[in-house]
Amino acid sequence: MRLIIVGGLRGAIITAAKIAISHGANVTHTENIEQTLAVLRAKGADLLMVDVAQPIAKLVAALEAERIRTPIVACGTSTDARAAVAAIQAGAREYVPLPPDPELIAAVLEAVAADQTSLIWRDPAMERVVQLAGQIARSDAPVLVTGESGTGKEVIARHLHQKSLRRDKPFVAVNCAAIPDNLLESELFGHEKGAFTGAVARRIGKFEEAHGGTLLLDEISEMDVRLQAKLLRALQERMIDRVGGTQPVKVDLRIIATSNRNLGDAVRDGLFREDLFYRLNVVHLRLPALRERPGDVLALADHFAKKYAEINGLPLRPVAADARKVLLANSWRGNVRELENTVHRAVLLAQGGEINAEAMLTPEGETLGPVSGRDPAGRAAQTADAMTRSLVGRTVADVERDLILDTLDHCLGNRTHAAKILGISIRTLRNKLSEYTASGIVVAEPGQARISAA
Repeated sequence: MRLIIVGGLRGAIITAAKIAISHGANVTHTENIEQTLAVLRAKGADLLMVDVAQPIAKLVAALEAERIRTPIVACGTSTDARAAVAAIQAGAREYVPLPPDPELIAAVLEAVAADQTSLIWRDPAMERVVQLAGQIARSDAPVLVTGESGTGKEVIARHLHQKSLRRDKPFVAVNCAAIPDNLLESELFGHEKGAFTGAVARRIGKFEEAHGGTLLLDEISEMDVRLQAKLLRALQERMIDRVGGTQPVKVDLRIIATSNRNLGDAVRDGLFREDLFYRLNVVHLRLPALRERPGDVLALADHFAKKYAEINGLPLRPVAADARKVLLANSWRGNVRELENTVHRAVLLAQGGEINAEAMLTPEGETLGPVSGRDPAGRAAQTADAMTRSLVGRTVADVERDLILDTLDHCLGNRTHAAKILGISIRTLRNKLSEYTASGIVVAEPGQARISAA
């Protein structure tokens, strides 16, 4: 755990640092935002503990501008109530009162370390994957993790890291689909000051940040072919070149790559380098879709019910029998992510002593479960007729726009999943969404859908 403590906080800062160090954290102290950004650019961090007297909103904006996604915990004296509220509103994840409570500091560190790493399984289909992961975790062999969007590819990657000999070193993740091509090279390999417009200082990339640990290349299938060549060289030679740099930099790390596409097909289509594919595909873990592991549905639901009750300060309610039947009957096209969102909503909406079926709703507020009514053939015929009538008098652009936006709603704003369903590249989808946004059209944000009344 790499922790940066930001600000003065008088004598309490020393106490907090000592507590964190006693729990295995590697602590760096900075006085202000400028020093903090310099440390983050140079070596990264897993958590920032920031004095509420610091301009936290400014810090959050600076992190977003440089695409640094390190969580922030605000801290201050117990009399700083207004400052605490302002810090949370500005983007801090939690507030820790000072003088520091050792148990609370330990809990914060533990929560950050365990974030997104809960691997829950009961089904034999998932058991086989976990067993294979355990067998290869201690090696340095590259791993390719594939599966549909929402199946938990990053979770299994973090599990591999925690079971490896590198578990005390950084785990660094980068989403190749979320970063434009012209910025991804700098994100991965870093850059020197003045290397391009906006490069105001040297910044290390994800390869250097993960030195000694594990680097997760999420959705690697979306990486530009030109950059794939540089990635292959980095894997083969364990050397990288910063953008604008003159000297190669040695790196020591393990690579885990994920994709929700068939990379073999991408190789045949000329979209992915064959040599890089074989370099990454030393060990292949295929995560089954949630519908292929029904034995995990209720175990995951119970886990999420507990998790979101604690996060939202609500009493823990068990999932009632009628709700469990609804969960088992659903097809979960969005996989574990869709199940998690559903249970999260149910925790917030539930009334009484249990989470019942009435609280299991879609994002639009509709009852969760299989479609009722006439037979499937009748429903299909009715839908086809309605669609034909609805297309008359509309332009192709209008139909395309509605199809894209409705698909994105179905995927709860997940661009990668929507692009896969639509059969277009993630870049094409992003370009379309940018056009719609520029025209004032509401586009679903990640994890959400548009309000149906809009």
